[in-house]
Amino acid sequence: MELERVQISIQGLVQGVGFRPCVYKLAKQMELTGFVQNNASGVLIEIQGNYLSQFIPKLREQLPPLAAIHNLEFTSLPIVPNERAFEILDSQQGKINTVITPDVCICSECLGELFDPQSRYYRYPFLNCTHCGPRFTITRNLPYDRCQTSMSQFPLCQSCQSDYLNPDNRRYHAQPTACSQCGPQLALSVDKVAQRIRDGEIIALKGLGGYQLICDARNEGAISQLRLRKSREAKPFALMVVNAKSAEKIAEVSPQARLVLESRERPIVLLRKKKALLPDGIAPGLNHFGIMLPSTPLHYLLFNSFLGNPDYCQWLDEYHSMVLVVTSANIGGEPLIIDDKKAEQGLISIADKIISHDREIITRTDDSVVRMVNDTSVLIRRARGYVPAPLRLPYEIPPTVALGGHLKNTFCITRGEEAFVSQHIGSLNNKATIEYFHESLNHLLKFLAVKPERIAHDWHPDFYTSRLAQKYDIPVYGVQHHHAHLASVVAEHGIQEPVLGLVLDGYGFGSDGEAWGGELLLLEKAEFKRVGHFFPIPQPGGELAAREPWRMAAGILHILGRGDEISQRFKEQPQSPFLLQLLEKKIHCPLTTSCGRLFDAVSALLGVEFLSRFEGHAAMRLESMVTHPQVLNKGWTINDNVFDMRPTLQFIANTTEQQLGANLFHGTLIAGLSEWVTGICREKGIHMLLLSGGCFLNQVLAEGLINSLIKSGIKPLLPKLLPPNDGGIALGQAWIVGIKE
Repeated sequence: MELERVQISIQGLVQGVGFRPCVYKLAKQMELTGFVQNNASGVLIEIQGNYLSQFIPKLREQLPPLAAIHNLEFTSLPIVPNERAFEILDSQQGKINTVITPDVCICSECLGELFDPQSRYYRYPFLNCTHCGPRFTITRNLPYDRCQTSMSQFPLCQSCQSDYLNPDNRRYHAQPTACSQCGPQLALSVDKVAQRIRDGEIIALKGLGGYQLICDARNEGAISQLRLRKSREAKPFALMVVNAKSAEKIAEVSPQARLVLESRERPIVLLRKKKALLPDGIAPGLNHFGIMLPSTPLHYLLFNSFLGNPDYCQWLDEYHSMVLVVTSANIGGEPLIIDDKKAEQGLISIADKIISHDREIITRTDDSVVRMVNDTSVLIRRARGYVPAPLRLPYEIPPTVALGGHLKNTFCITRGEEAFVSQHIGSLNNKATIEYFHESLNHLLKFLAVKPERIAHDWHPDFYTSRLAQKYDIPVYGVQHHHAHLASVVAEHGIQEPVLGLVLDGYGFGSDGEAWGGELLLLEKAEFKRVGHFFPIPQPGGELAAREPWRMAAGILHILGRGDEISQRFKEQPQSPFLLQLLEKKIHCPLTTSCGRLFDAVSALLGVEFLSRFEGHAAMRLESMVTHPQVLNKGWTINDNVFDMRPTLQFIANTTEQQLGANLFHGTLIAGLSEWVTGICREKGIHMLLLSGGCFLNQVLAEGLINSLIKSGIKPLLPKLLPPNDGGIALGQAWIVGIKE
């Protein structure tokens, strides 16, 4: 066989994941010479020897767990005479065109070492290897080398240095690697932390992407104190259990949900509660818990301490009764705290003890959240474990920055055929979150070395992002909110043909200046046409009605000709005596087609929730009351493609049975929507329907409509890689602007 030499340039998730050692081992097995090297684009390989055509297929078979190859380029090279070995070279500098993997949970090998008394990593809270641990949260810049991370301040001891330089070791060039002799240290022993939690205290613990507030979920007093101190009246707390077997004792865990719980991303998964095993104060009035498994060695050590510190890993497969509340340590809607000094200042009134460590968090990252829809995971919040992994676009578009929405903000940066959607930023309602937005945007632009040529923003003229966009010296484009929702699905699924989409959410600025939120749109390339919408209802008090659902209920009563009932039905609300006059005179009562506001109205009409203590509160409470969705005969009308549920609303206004009302509203909404959209799909000869908007995080609605559409021969498509809520619209903004002529 003739000797060959080939250069292979590889792009993808190939830095910091054990990719070079994998290449090295394969080259040695195949008796090849040459080198492998990190560079600004990814990894560069030069190999020389026989049977080179077998190299890439074998490499794909042996890829490390976190690695992914996105692109390969081959160049034939002259033979290098007398080359004797294959080497791993130091990183090469240049224009950055690579990516870094997200932070992922501790791997099984490291978990074994954590509880092995013979291991030098025994009970060390910060162990990791090339297959697991921190990445994005500790990295300042690329290429991904130790000197570019917050581990740069921890010189390796002799043993760690030996592992780091050994290509046959799992920690070869594992940039965050360390041991108890040379690495970061926790400010208080794990046993003392665990004891404080057992004693009913609230602990602020520095985690992977920020500080977390932790207490015993079985302790009603601790939960009440946490609610009081955090001024969190009703919003549910997330829970952490040690394994899926323990989760099954407090919630219904399907095989598919178990896979998501145990995935390396380790998101919070919304699961239906089992009866009265934990205090009501964890998720008051809701029928589900948000549950996650430990993601870091530190979390596992806490559970191990609760059990008396058993060695080895047998205990990890057994049921354990300890359940922790683990919630973000932030104050009043501000971002997650990552700075030690700010933690000392800001959390002193919330936590009984603040426990830090000396590894700096470079980029804050919240826990990701998903829920199951027809046994498929749908993202609610995309952050830790998923970011900054890129989404592949159907084709290359100009470098674009999309600034996202106002609520649940994320932004998007495109580079070639890749789109990088940021971690969850939050609602841009305060100075601290706006500063976090700018820090994250500048950090990712630097990270990716992208110079944007276009800026995209929401159409709403008063959003912070819309005002910010005008300050750029490059072309700026506004994108209608619901168009962006659906374009995200188009970009993700690579749809080329004209397509219909249904968006159900709380609010978006419409092309007529009105509040939209129940929209049927036809998309073709970068344009859209509104082909149908919900019947408009008044929104007394404008934006205030989103926080006070009784106002939406009052608007419904008015359009049903029952405005005289408002003051009596809502007598507990100080403004109720004046609302009818405002409605009659149409003073500060803008119309909305919002499906989200319709959920709020029904919740208040049934007396479930008159005030929303957090976004989506009234609708979530209403969903939690559903047992078996029912359809009200003639419960809707469709005229000129306007979907109108007034017949159902009239019935609901007459009933005092909350569960019946919740069942009828959900069932009738699903049946009516299915008839409406199926009719228009058939009229236009379209057999696919895109679904997006925050209302599709309602499991009853999403599953019911999807199943109904499938029975009608319509293929429904929800986002898979991004949330259907406003956390996903930045990709749609970028795509629309990127494909404009």
